[in-house]
Amino acid sequence: MMLLPAEKDLRAALARFAQVRIEHDVRPTGTTSLALEDVTRALCTLTGATTVEDALREADALLDRCRTARVGAAKRTAPLAA
Repeated sequence: MMLLPAEKDLRAALARFAQVRIEHDVRPTGTTSLALEDVTRALCTLTGATTVEDALREADALLDRCRTARVGAAKRTAPLAA
């Protein structure tokens, strides 16, 4: 059983991946290449995936689960109508 990452950690990793991916695509250097490798490794570790494509798909699925859990919690705590 895999522990689920916190939603904020997952969102931060995705934001960092997007930022580094854009930087590398616009102006590829050795530094951006290493940064992309590092952030890709972190995202794969966070999601339990072995490729960046799988990690991105898994991240989307995990965020959907977080959203569903949040909506379900909101419905359970909503006040009853009089």
